[in-house]
Amino acid sequence: MPPVSRGAPVNIKIDQFIKLIAEGDFTGAARKIKEDNVLPAICGRVCPQEDQCEKECVVGRKNKPVAIGNLERFAADYERESGSVELPKVQPATGKKIAVIGSGPAGLSCANDLIQLGHAVTVFEALHELGGVLMYGIPEFRLPKSIVQGELEGLKKLGVNFVTNTVAGRTVTIDELLKDEDFDAIFIGVGAGLPWFMGIPGENLLGVYSANEFLTRVNLMKSYQFPDNDTPVFNCKGKNVAVFGGGNTAMDAVRTAKRLGAEHAYIVYRRSEAEMPARKEEIHHAKEEGIEFLLLMNPLEFIGNEQQWLTGAKCLKMELGEPDESGRRKPVPIKDSEFILPIDMAIISIGNGSNPLINQTTPDIAVSKRDTIVVDINTMATSKENVYAGGDIVTGGATVILAMGAGRTAAKAIHEKLTA
Repeated sequence: MPPVSRGAPVNIKIDQFIKLIAEGDFTGAARKIKEDNVLPAICGRVCPQEDQCEKECVVGRKNKPVAIGNLERFAADYERESGSVELPKVQPATGKKIAVIGSGPAGLSCANDLIQLGHAVTVFEALHELGGVLMYGIPEFRLPKSIVQGELEGLKKLGVNFVTNTVAGRTVTIDELLKDEDFDAIFIGVGAGLPWFMGIPGENLLGVYSANEFLTRVNLMKSYQFPDNDTPVFNCKGKNVAVFGGGNTAMDAVRTAKRLGAEHAYIVYRRSEAEMPARKEEIHHAKEEGIEFLLLMNPLEFIGNEQQWLTGAKCLKMELGEPDESGRRKPVPIKDSEFILPIDMAIISIGNGSNPLINQTTPDIAVSKRDTIVVDINTMATSKENVYAGGDIVTGGATVILAMGAGRTAAKAIHEKLTA
């Protein structure tokens, strides 16, 4: 396998699809990608290729690496827009039923592989729209919803059954699916949707959101069209909005706030730009759009008025000390450097934890100290017989392509076990 393909979590045949593009066979390139990646139009837009396949590109040793992500996106878009998408062949029915919990990237890739292998697949989604984080967590300007919906339509045509408004652990439990609904195996791909907060005073003030809530309201519930849609979001127009965090989700949130009319849209981050976990590309785009970066600052408290609306954040200036356990230089407070940052809205974007519902209702599925599901990484099998898991519920917050790789690994293991 070429080094560049080893950098791709689902082992895309990168050298082969680029060769097809060079020969002008754009549709052939898209189909070559789809042998390993069922969502190339999505991954080409949102995956951090610079830390994966492009990092291994031999051209990059002396020059800039080949823009693999952009080529992947181009091939997939060409296939879709030219109307040349072909459905893959489906193997004869096996008579086996598999339930997939969650319609995000892990669940969709698992469902895609299993349906093609001849199994009956039902995907259960907690929300009213399918797509998981692809729909509610990534803004339209970075991932158009029509592209996600197109991929979902393809899976429906293959025979995947989708059921919305079904919360695993509440509407139905894992045991009920196995015993009462007679599913032969289950794949859990519910993601990591429990937002973390900073634990500072004032986080309960009006105008303080988690990034999850803010992006879900805007993306999925179209709150920017309030009152035509009945789920409001804070009116950003002409206001000061601060996003606390430095990852890709923080960039999505702050760029969304700017598009909603914020006069000042800040990224407040306690380290320097060099330590920010967000993609360089996302930071670059944010700066181009007028996002203001307030670096080496740490919030101590949110301040509100008598009506309990947020009016500001008390912050402390920082400087960088020695590296901590993450390898990044640890932020150290600067004495007597407190100041008030006037803001009307705060968005907390410091990471997410695992949804606790499955753990609470299925105690025989082993979990880690972080409440992520423990699996055999070679098969994605959990401690419970015939139950598999993958994506952020196993790894914690990660990338779309890593979640897809986990879904494919699980699908292969499920198929081998059910047909042995």
